[in-house]
Amino acid sequence: MQNTSEQYDAVVNECRSLFVKKMSDYGSAWRILRLPSLTDQIFIKAQRIRQLQENDVRKVDEGEKSEFIGIINYSIMALIQLELGFVEQPDLSTEEATVLYNKYVKITKDLMEKKNHDYGEAWRDMRVSSLTDLILQKLLRVKQIENNKGKTLVSEGIDANYQDMINYAIFAMIHLNEA
Repeated sequence: MQNTSEQYDAVVNECRSLFVKKMSDYGSAWRILRLPSLTDQIFIKAQRIRQLQENDVRKVDEGEKSEFIGIINYSIMALIQLELGFVEQPDLSTEEATVLYNKYVKITKDLMEKKNHDYGEAWRDMRVSSLTDLILQKLLRVKQIENNKGKTLVSEGIDANYQDMINYAIFAMIHLNEA
């Protein structure tokens, strides 16, 4: 069995590859999205995963993996938007966006390694459906924080919730890859 760090990197490489290809196709059109729009995109992906997990019949031939990749990439875009704000016109080259993508992957992976150490890799004993539910819970928290104009009294900020969603989605991808 590979170690968590190697498996994490393999999932990130798959996600980054798609991100770069989409940047080549569409440019940085996503830069016009306000944070709640990105949150809603992630919510749609997580809801679809939950429906796929609950329903016996699928009418579109796409599985959970592509949706988890979407959650990861949209969450990284959201972290970039938190730093840079949204714009009226796309303003990042593929190279600039990839540098920012890598910056937030590193920050998020560092967080995962600290938490993973403290929790003793408990995620390995979790079901993919539980990871999906945790992502949905984080999304509801983010929506509430957005409704509160970014203010919290005692809770983590929006960025920490996006980072947790990335990590949960990567853990789910690792589970799906091992299945």
